[in-house]
Amino acid sequence: MGVEYLTAGLEQAVSLLLSFDPYVMSVTKVQILVSLTAVALAAMTAVPLAVLLVFKDFPGKRMLLGFINAGMGLPPVVVGLVVFIFFYRLGPLGFMEILYTKKAMILAQYLLATPIILGVSIAVIKGVPESIKELAFTLGGTRRDVAVAVLREARYGIVTAILGGAGRVFAEVGAILTVGGNIAYALETPQGIVQISKTRTLSTAIPIETSQGDVTAAISFGLILLGITLSLNLAVSYLQGRVEKERDQ
Repeated sequence: MGVEYLTAGLEQAVSLLLSFDPYVMSVTKVQILVSLTAVALAAMTAVPLAVLLVFKDFPGKRMLLGFINAGMGLPPVVVGLVVFIFFYRLGPLGFMEILYTKKAMILAQYLLATPIILGVSIAVIKGVPESIKELAFTLGGTRRDVAVAVLREARYGIVTAILGGAGRVFAEVGAILTVGGNIAYALETPQGIVQISKTRTLSTAIPIETSQGDVTAAISFGLILLGITLSLNLAVSYLQGRVEKERDQ
């Protein structure tokens, strides 16, 4: 009975996906929009900052690096709580009125992804052989030229760092649930009334659908999320293989 129940659920979930169900597609769209935007912003912040932190010495640098390493393990729900407190209507930034919107969700995931991309990028850049830097200096390169040479050498590792940040935010639940509210609304269409996501994502839709007994929808969301995370992990493995191959050469 249990196996038949699971098989039927999977079949119905696949059918729901292949029919491009509006609710499933809207939830997937919100997930991709929020998470990819957050990762892109985090990468644009973290990679230049990583280069700066590696090549520049200043008072308090060691302490800052310690905070960055600590930030890599921040509990998502705590990050969501901090954003909620700041942007709550009675909070210091409540006038911006972004709570329970995609903007707040992007901010929360940006705060989660940035320390990961930054920390891993710093480690990767530091791991570039000194011979690369020395060669760039010997050829008359400026500090900027050296930084460019190091980035070129560390490119696969930096992309791996970005993918790691993406993996973190795509699977995250607590932060976006806290600041986004997991909101969906009913929309009347020629085919009838359908649910459309406003701030509901794949990771937040799964628990609410299971709690409401809609296992088919939950499995559909789970399959999509699993496909995304597996793709990210395969990309990371591929890039790590490229790095090892280049080192062997």
